Amino acid sequence: MSEAEEVKLPEIKLFGKWSYEGVEVKNIALKGVISLKPVYLPHTGGRHEHKRFGKLKIPIVERLVNRLMGQAINAGVKKDHVNSKNCGKKLKAMRTVKYAFEIIELRTGRNPIQVFIDAIENAIIREEVTRIMYGGVSYFHAVDTSPSRMVDLAIRHIAQGAAQKAFRSPRSLAEALADEIIAAAEYDRNRSHAIRRKEEIERIALSSR
Repeated sequence: MSEAEEVKLPEIKLFGKWSYEGVEVKNIALKGVISLKPVYLPHTGGRHEHKRFGKLKIPIVERLVNRLMGQAINAGVKKDHVNSKNCGKKLKAMRTVKYAFEIIELRTGRNPIQVFIDAIENAIIREEVTRIMYGGVSYFHAVDTSPSRMVDLAIRHIAQGAAQKAFRSPRSLAEALADEIIAAAEYDRNRSHAIRRKEEIERIALSSR
């Protein structure tokens, strides 16, 4: 082979199965906060942990894995870092996401990475409320949500919805996660916990304007 000939490297696919080609973020506000950098495994080893806004460089699938790793097993627990079943078990969380993506591909016939991106775009919360103290009196006021927080909340609600569906259920967490992602991608408020939470929070914000 001559020096002029270029060596073609193999395409990087998630878990060696799903290509990042053609995957796009349609929402302009989210393009800078969702990382679609191709990786084989969603495990960067926490290299961005101590950098400001470093999580924006973490592959979006790994952010889902990290959220599942700290998700509460009890659907009644409001703080999802309490009573966590998978705390520190990242390989287990990665296998759960891998199995969920396989189910999504079988059920939809689409690239599961794109389905997950669509689910996030549908589940983002554009407006929420914050408490303001004025003259010794506190009241709620509607505020716009930053793009970074939009993605954080969307992933959190998707993981919470999957945990609630799998809790005391014959379905595995991977099956529940696949169902939640597909429902959110289709904007099915009857099946998706993330879509219901989005509409509930935005409805409260609308009444607090």
